[in-house]
Amino acid sequence: MPAPDTPDTLPPFVSRAADGAWLLLVQALPGAKKSEFSGIRAGRLCIRVAAPAVENKANAALAELTARALGLRSAKISVLSGAKGRQKCLRIAADTEPDWNRLLP
Repeated sequence: MPAPDTPDTLPPFVSRAADGAWLLLVQALPGAKKSEFSGIRAGRLCIRVAAPAVENKANAALAELTARALGLRSAKISVLSGAKGRQKCLRIAADTEPDWNRLLP
């Protein structure tokens, strides 16, 4: 049986960074009725956030929603790339592998 963090067992939207952190590919959908995880599209986790895409509000809401779902502090999650776009890469600094199933609708 493969180890829990091998590429064979990770969802398509998750990878391991060289520094030991986790990378999460996200398709953000700001301005939604409610914040929720809405599925996987083109290898990215789709996340709807109620916050508007102004003044970094949507990015903060995205980090907070993801952190809450994974049982982490929101400071452990940062936007690595795509801060001004809908396609983002989040960096998750977690000591152990999070339960990625908690991000699925």
